[in-house]
Amino acid sequence: MGSLAGKTALVTGASRGIGRGIARELARQGALVAVHYGENEQAAHVTLELIGQEGGQAFPVRAELGVPGDIETLYSQVENELAQQGQGPELDILVNNAAVSGSARIHEVTPELFDRLFAVNTRSLLFLVQRGLKNLRNGGRIINVSSAATRIAYPESVVYSMTKGALNTFTLALAKELGPRGITVNAVGPGFVETDMNAGKRTTEDAAAELAAWSVFNRVGRPSDIAEVVAFLASDASRWITGQCLDASGGSGL
Repeated sequence: MGSLAGKTALVTGASRGIGRGIARELARQGALVAVHYGENEQAAHVTLELIGQEGGQAFPVRAELGVPGDIETLYSQVENELAQQGQGPELDILVNNAAVSGSARIHEVTPELFDRLFAVNTRSLLFLVQRGLKNLRNGGRIINVSSAATRIAYPESVVYSMTKGALNTFTLALAKELGPRGITVNAVGPGFVETDMNAGKRTTEDAAAELAAWSVFNRVGRPSDIAEVVAFLASDASRWITGQCLDASGGSGL
């Protein structure tokens, strides 16, 4: 029996990368996981297959974020699937991982890029939580995936960094708001991680070495490095931690 046995979790952006790692780890710990994805159905099914092979339970949820009706589309699927499994609509764990990136320095930023990143990374996240509070049990967990770019200046992706800064502020305010319900709200701040989002930054050996050099351990992070921190925050062991952003960047920029 894992530490999350009997729990139900929703992980957004769980088809690849960090989200896939989180979904797998929560399932390994015993949670039933709703694997959300936007467009890549094939990648989502890989996540589901891996979870099944590891003895976990999960189901897919498809909803494009950042478009009209996105939040209700997502939750109606979650609730319908849970009903088919003989369960109520309640959730115990909400992991807000879904995000889009867009490298651009200040002179390269366009209104379209700004609007797209804030629509998905900030606006959808806020309303996803707002709607999810109807489902989240008292004593539940909200975990937001942030970025070390909120701590270390990274002008190469100024808008992306801004969206994650907003997420950290949201985490702080929400933790105080939901304290009376026993719900903890925390964020995790990865550095560079081996994901599709960062694949373009590792096109040469020199580029890969440069990314690795950010960490005091001289390597790029793995999704499992982040997933295990998230699993801790989802467990009862983290019950006295709320309103925090846990740096999970391998000491990047120290």
